Amino acid sequence: QVQLVESGGGLVQPGGSLRLSCAASGFTLDSYSIGWFRLAPGKEREGVACISGSDGKTYYTGSTKGRFTISKDHAKNTVYLQIDGFKPEDTASYHCVAGDTCGKVVAGRYDYWGRGTQVTVSS
Repeated sequence: QVQLVESGGGLVQPGGSLRLSCAASGFTLDSYSIGWFRLAPGKEREGVACISGSDGKTYYTGSTKGRFTISKDHAKNTVYLQIDGFKPEDTASYHCVAGDTCGKVVAGRYDYWGRGTQVTVSS
């Protein structure tokens, strides 16, 4: 059974850092590309990063480029999203997704979706 479970969210101050985790089960990380999306009240779903299953290349979108770093650990079958320099507008539920390629994932076409981890940026 394929499952994606996010963790690592919480309350963080502006300028702070967090590392979010996405633990995958039922498949190995070279089988799928893994992306991160975020959902905030009143805003559209926003893709923030993706890491390719085949070659590990990374992709970033939008205003998160430069502050977000995606990586993966094959031994732990886990993908990470390091977020630095938090801004209040980063407050959202962060979800990881799995799809065939990062091109498809970024376009919103993916096969699996985790329940998310909440990040709240506040002083």
